[in-house]
Amino acid sequence: MSYSVIIPARYGSSRLPGKLLANIVGKPMIQHVYEQACKSRADKVIIATDDERIRSAALGFDADVVMTREDHPTGTDRLQEVVARLKFSPDDIVVNVQGDEPLIPAAIIDQVAGNLAAHTEASVATLSHRIRVADDLFNPAVVKVVADGRGMARYFSRAVIPWDRDRFADGFSDHMADSPLYQRHIGIYAYRVDLLNAFVGWGVSPLEDLEKLEQLRVLWNGRAIHVAEAAELPPAGIDTEADLERVRQIVADRGLGVSA
Repeated sequence: MSYSVIIPARYGSSRLPGKLLANIVGKPMIQHVYEQACKSRADKVIIATDDERIRSAALGFDADVVMTREDHPTGTDRLQEVVARLKFSPDDIVVNVQGDEPLIPAAIIDQVAGNLAAHTEASVATLSHRIRVADDLFNPAVVKVVADGRGMARYFSRAVIPWDRDRFADGFSDHMADSPLYQRHIGIYAYRVDLLNAFVGWGVSPLEDLEKLEQLRVLWNGRAIHVAEAAELPPAGIDTEADLERVRQIVADRGLGVSA
C-alpha cells in the first residue's frame, strides 16, 4: 500500500494562538506531530502551511514543507491545493493528520489508509471509538457517527444517534452508552485525491451548514465514507493551556522530548 500524509498547519487558533509552535519538552508541537507521522508506513509526510514562522520551524527539523494560500476555508481545501501542486494522481491516497495532535499513534494513520485502500467503493475513510459514558453521548461537542453493516457511514451528528426510544424515555445512565452502536467520530481522514478535487468545487451543503460538520458534504454529494473502530485510541488534541500542560507531561514521561 502506498500513501502520503499531509499535515495542515495554520498559525492562527481562536483559543490558543500559535499553538503549533508551542514548546513541548524542547520541540515545537508541529515537530512532534511530524515525527509521529514519520513512524507510520507513509511514503512521504508533508507539512502544508500558509505561515512563514511554521515553514521556518519545519525546515529546521528537515520536514518537507509546501506553502499554501491563506484563504482556505477548511483544512481539506488546503490538502487539495497541495495534491494539485504536486500533481498527485486521482487514485492516490492521502491521510490528513491534524497539526495539534502530537501524540497521534502511527498505528491509526496506517489503519485509516489501509481501510481506504481495502474498500474501493469508498472515497474517504475515517475512524471512531465506542462512547462509554452518558455525558459524552449527550455532549454536542462529541460528534457521533452511525455506520451500516458494511462499515459505511450513514450520518454524523452532534445529536445522539441512534436514539434508543424505549430506554431513553426513562432517563439516562452510563450503561446506556456502553454499546458498540454508539460511536464517537475521530477526526482523522484518508482521502482519494479525486475526492479532494471534487470536494473543493461542491460548496457547503445544507446539512454541513446546519451541524457544522465538514464530512457531511461528502455524504450529501453521494460519496461513501468508510468508518472503523480505531485500533488504538488517540489522546485528545490540544485546544487549551491545560491541554498543552497535560501533553507536555505525557511527552516527558515517554521520553519523546529533547534530552537534557
